[in-house]
Amino acid sequence: MIAIVLGTRPEIIKMSPIIRECEAKQIDYFILHTGQHYSYEMDRAFFCDLALPEPKYNLDVGSGSHAEQTSRILTGIERVLEKEAPDIVLVQGDTNTVLAGALAAAKLHIPIGHVEAGLRSFDRQMPEEINRVVADHISDLLFAPTETARQHLLHEGIPHDKILVTGNTVVDAVFQSLAIARTKSNITETLGIMPKGYFLVTSHRQENVDSPETLHEIIRALLAIHAEYSLPVIFPMHPRTKKMAQQFQLPLCGITVIDPTGFFDFLQLESNARLILTDSGGVQEEACILGVPCVTLRNTTERPETIDAGANLLAGTGCDRIREGVNEMLNARRTWENPYGDGRAGVRIVESILGMKGRCGEG
Repeated sequence: MIAIVLGTRPEIIKMSPIIRECEAKQIDYFILHTGQHYSYEMDRAFFCDLALPEPKYNLDVGSGSHAEQTSRILTGIERVLEKEAPDIVLVQGDTNTVLAGALAAAKLHIPIGHVEAGLRSFDRQMPEEINRVVADHISDLLFAPTETARQHLLHEGIPHDKILVTGNTVVDAVFQSLAIARTKSNITETLGIMPKGYFLVTSHRQENVDSPETLHEIIRALLAIHAEYSLPVIFPMHPRTKKMAQQFQLPLCGITVIDPTGFFDFLQLESNARLILTDSGGVQEEACILGVPCVTLRNTTERPETIDAGANLLAGTGCDRIREGVNEMLNARRTWENPYGDGRAGVRIVESILGMKGRCGEG
C-alpha cells in the first residue's frame, strides 16, 4: 500500500500523475491531505478539475508558525500511518507537509519516497530549503526531476542506488491538463484579455509579502510595467498577499486583482500570458514548459534549469531590476527546450516503487 501525503495546491497538481498511475495499475493506495494551505474544502476544486478521488484523510491543520504547523501535521500523519501501516510514504517537494510526512514515516520505520528530490537554492534562509534537505537525507527512494538535482544529492553523499532521475511530474500534469483547460476554461474571455496581451503575476512568499518595503517595491514595479507597456497586469492574489497589501495600504489601482483560480483557469492564464512574474517555484517550471518567459521575484532559485534554458531570469524584488528583467525577457528568444522531461515521470515513479523488493505490490 502506498500512502500519498500532500497538503498544498502545487502538491495536488504534482502528485496527480502518480495518483492516476496508481488508479490505472489498480494499486492499493490512499491520499492524506494535511490542509496546510487553505482547507480541504477550498481545494475540492483542484481534486474535481483533475478528476482525482477524494482524500481518505483530511487533517485540516491550517496556518500557524512553522513549528506549530509542522507539529500538528506530524502528529496527525503519525496517527494515520500507525493505523494504515503502508508499505511506503510518498511526499512531494519542500513544504512543512513534506518535512512532517517524512519525519513521521522515518520514526515508524516506513520507507519514504521523495518526489522532486535534490532541488537546492543553497539559501538556508528559505524554510523550504531546510525541508527539502532533511526530507532527502531520510528518504529511501529519491525521485530527482533532472540530472542537476541528482548531482546535488550525490555531492551530499546520498548513495547513487537510492536516486532515480524521472523528469518532473509537473510536465505530466501540464500535458494531461492543457487540452482540457482550453475547452473548460473561459477565464481570458471573462477577464476581457487577449492571448499574449497581458502580464501574469503571482507572489505569496513570506519574505516578499510580509515586508512593507519589499511588497511596495514589487507593486511599484507592476504599476510601472503596466504603464510602460500598456498591458493589463493580472494578479490572482493569495489571501496572505491581499491581507498584507491592505494592511500596508498599498495602491493597487492599475493592477487587475482576482481571487486564486482553479488549475485549469490558471493554466490558461499561464499559457496565454505575454510574460509571467512570480516568486513561486512551480510557476517557474510551468512557464518554462509552456514556452512563456518568466521573471522571478527572488534572488535565488532551486530551479536553475529554467535559467540555464533561457526561460527565466532572477530579478530580485527591487522595482528597477524587475523592470529591467521584464524588458530583457520580453526581447529574449523563446526557443528553449523543456528541461523537465517527457511527461512520463509518474509512470517511472510508480514502476520504481513496485520494484522496491516487493514491499509495495498491486492490490
